[in-house]
Amino acid sequence: MTEQRDAILGPRPQAMALPFPRPGRRVLHAFHELDVALTGTAEQRRALGNPALLARPWDPPTCVDRDLRRELWQWLDEVVNWVNTEYVWDAGAMIPACWPRHPHLVHELAVLADLRRRAATALTSDSLEEWHRYALPAFLDRMAQRTKTYCADNHEPRPVQGRLVRNAEATGNRMANFRSDVATIADPAEPPKSVPQPGGARRSGTARTSLPSLHVVESSRFGAEAGEVVDDE
Repeated sequence: MTEQRDAILGPRPQAMALPFPRPGRRVLHAFHELDVALTGTAEQRRALGNPALLARPWDPPTCVDRDLRRELWQWLDEVVNWVNTEYVWDAGAMIPACWPRHPHLVHELAVLADLRRRAATALTSDSLEEWHRYALPAFLDRMAQRTKTYCADNHEPRPVQGRLVRNAEATGNRMANFRSDVATIADPAEPPKSVPQPGGARRSGTARTSLPSLHVVESSRFGAEAGEVVDDE
């Protein structure tokens, strides 16, 4: 049926380049709040509250609102499909379908998407040129280096998983090392401890090396020669 239609009416119009996916309403609102925190009036910034608590879509863990997080994932998935469709020619450079199971891809895709969004709003092509020249190729190169061919067809467990497990099991030992190191720092509220000296002698003091202190000397106590202090009496 499609071939018959094309033969009669000709091929259907097809865009040569697809537009960059637009973020959803909640994601756009998060970006707007960040813009206000950066360039808004003092009254507008006060209304936002603590800017450190604002969601930053380029850093997904900061998006703690469930609806916002859900909308962010949907946008990033659209961005992945857009990149694969518009920029990838060789199969080895495709962003794998299992990207949500790769934390390194999740973190980097959020930044890549935001950089492309910002480039689209610029009044010159400079930002988009930098995205084409640096951001996208660098991301694809890092992705290829990290995933290699493990996820070409199906998602494979990360090769480093065994070492990650052993690293987690050794957490107790590291915590003990941390506590031991912190215990070597003298508490200012405690009296000075006796530090062992060579030959069995002991001196009073702390493990820290005390620095020389400065104090003000009245100018009348200085003699004619620089650095000479005279007696007041």
